[in-house]
Amino acid sequence: MPPSPKSETPVPLCVDLDGTLIKTDLLWESLVRLLKKKPLAIFAILSWWTRGRAFLKQQLAARIAIDPATLPCNKEFLAFLREQKKSGRPLVLATASDLKMAKLVADYFGLFDEVLASDGKTNLRSANKLKALTEKFGVRGFDYAGNSAADLAVWSGAREAIVVNASPSLERKAAACTKLGRFFAPELSRSGAFTRSLRPHQWVKNLIVFVPALAGHKLADPMLLQNAVWAFAVFCLCASGVYLVNDLLDLDSDRRHASKKNRPFAAGDLPLQTGLVCGPLLLAAGVLAAARLSRPFVGVMVLYVLLTTSYSWWLKRVVLLDVFLLAGLYTMRLVAGSVATGVVNSAWLLMFSMSVFLSLALAKRYVELADATETESGKPAAAGRGYFAQHLKLVAWLGTGSGWLAALVLAIYVKESQQVVVLYQHPLLLLLVCPLLLFWISRVWLLVRRGEMHDDPVVFALKDWASYLTGALMLLVIWLATGR
Repeated sequence: MPPSPKSETPVPLCVDLDGTLIKTDLLWESLVRLLKKKPLAIFAILSWWTRGRAFLKQQLAARIAIDPATLPCNKEFLAFLREQKKSGRPLVLATASDLKMAKLVADYFGLFDEVLASDGKTNLRSANKLKALTEKFGVRGFDYAGNSAADLAVWSGAREAIVVNASPSLERKAAACTKLGRFFAPELSRSGAFTRSLRPHQWVKNLIVFVPALAGHKLADPMLLQNAVWAFAVFCLCASGVYLVNDLLDLDSDRRHASKKNRPFAAGDLPLQTGLVCGPLLLAAGVLAAARLSRPFVGVMVLYVLLTTSYSWWLKRVVLLDVFLLAGLYTMRLVAGSVATGVVNSAWLLMFSMSVFLSLALAKRYVELADATETESGKPAAAGRGYFAQHLKLVAWLGTGSGWLAALVLAIYVKESQQVVVLYQHPLLLLLVCPLLLFWISRVWLLVRRGEMHDDPVVFALKDWASYLTGALMLLVIWLATGR
């Protein structure tokens, strides 16, 4: 009888980790976490880097623990790997990440028969990875899945190239190196993700810088209007820089949040190094642009940057101080508008601002508390915050009370301030703003308590017809009160 044919052993599939299996990079993930934990570690990081990337990765892995369950993965490619594993194909995780972190990720997914990674001396990337795989499996003895130009060297020695989360141009280059297998296109464009990370919809907050000139009835002055527009642009630059930094520092808590997990950095749609570079650049550009107006305005912007950075790094975890600081940052826009235009804010306006924005800050915090999943006794109800589930009622009381306090401040201003007689021919009409404000604040908190509020009141207001209608009626009352 003729011998029975031997079944062929499947060609091993070697899989890159950073950017391929997961949509992020463990080097930058660990670096960001270490900087959040110890900002002065930047000097140690630079020193480690001089000794090579492999040594840097080893030092970071020794100091930082990353939960692989929270890492964003390429879902379509992961499903493909599970099919390959089910068919009996050997899978090897071949990554430039440090061996300690790579094994942790491999254990979590439970797909890989072996792990090849950087060891503190050799950075298993590009030519080094090709050498290791060729020595183990032979020339063209393996297939390789990767995502970047650094993988072209590996594909040149592979039997087949699988291109993941990359551009069509890289797919064409891979096809020039070897036989092209599957291509997994990126889910979203980098440019769109970067635009979202700047949160341009949040720039509407910066319109507050126009309020001093508007309240002083001097918005028609071309020079004052020009200065206010410049101040608005400066705040947009700084605010976007702050959002980039904040999202980097909030990676872990955002990934555990129902909606924030879709933010570009948390979702892996944007490289973390983009935030590390562009965040500080935007902040620096904003402060430099402020110099066009005046030194006092530069001082206001520097203080704003320092406070927002402190909030992102630490103060957001201090109960109550966080919401008061948020309200203060809104009010700082009033101060900046005053400094930019030379129109002095009244004490009434500043008190009104603090009350309104404290109410909105508390509404934001209430939504985060209500949406949180960890509500057991003794555990924070919102990741990255210092609040507990039992604080819900207190936050609601404080938020509702501060909103109503704003209406009281407005009413007292209309009745007691001598300035109102100078600015308005029919000042008593301004009292009609009070019930409109009370209606809007009460409605906000009604929706908050119902669970129908977006976690950002600004986003809510931009999509809420009642907010537009109430705002239009307030402006109409103010215009009628001027008698013009």
